[in-house]
Amino acid sequence: MQQKLTLPFILSLLAHVGLFALLALSVNFQSKPKPQPQASAPVVQAVVVDQAQVQKQVERIKKAKADAAAAERQRQNELERKRKAEQEKLRKLERDRKNKELEIKKANEAAKQAKLKQKKEQEQAKKLADQRKREEAAKQKAERDRKAAEDAAKKAEAERKRKAEQAEAERKRKEQERKRKEAEEAARRAREKELADQLAAEQAQLSAARNQQVLSEVQRYEVLIRQTIQRNLRTNTSMRGKECRVNIKLAPDGFVISSKTLDGDTSVCRATQAAINAAGKLPVSPEADVYAKLKDINLTVQPEQ
Repeated sequence: MQQKLTLPFILSLLAHVGLFALLALSVNFQSKPKPQPQASAPVVQAVVVDQAQVQKQVERIKKAKADAAAAERQRQNELERKRKAEQEKLRKLERDRKNKELEIKKANEAAKQAKLKQKKEQEQAKKLADQRKREEAAKQKAERDRKAAEDAAKKAEAERKRKAEQAEAERKRKEQERKRKEAEEAARRAREKELADQLAAEQAQLSAARNQQVLSEVQRYEVLIRQTIQRNLRTNTSMRGKECRVNIKLAPDGFVISSKTLDGDTSVCRATQAAINAAGKLPVSPEADVYAKLKDINLTVQPEQ
């Protein structure tokens, strides 16, 4: 690939260099020069280049480039022809090789089939002989098996009776064991149920007491929250007898996460929201079960009379 690119590149480079040189020489140097400050400076005489010579030189360069390109194309075509001829030669050799392999394979297959046929005939003859031997041996074995079967049947019947008696004894033992375990399990469950009932009753009493305590704490903190809001509530006489219902979400430390108006008088609700924002934090119980009921509460706020 590098050789294909080198010759055209060199010819093109030489052509452009020659063309630039001729164009540079074709400049008309006979135009009058500008006045010089020194009167004694010699006058330069320019030589006029023949334009026809320049054109001929350009044509020669173009022809050289065209000849070089044509030669390169011819060389590439010849290389392509040789490559195709070589490929065709290789394909023919490959076809000949495959045909030869096929002939050898067919010959080997024919020899193999002949051997298989001979072997099959030998095996068939041996099979017939073996079959006759097996039939005779089978007759003798059948008689032995018949006698052995009679003896085995007698032994099996005796063993069956023995195992039946043994199984019946085992069944009775397991049945007694099962009843014993069931009685023990029933007694255990009764004891566990009695204990569970006692624990449940005690837990119910404790839970009821705790629920009552939590409810009292929640009510107490609701009063504290209302008092905090009331301290920050800015009211006027027009708010008397009016109220606002709000929802408040609280963090564990009492910080007001959010608050929104649910319903009520507009002026009272506006003052309530301002009071909540002014408080910033509201009273909250440190106990988790009490806080759980206070963290998202709805309150009704009424301006004090």
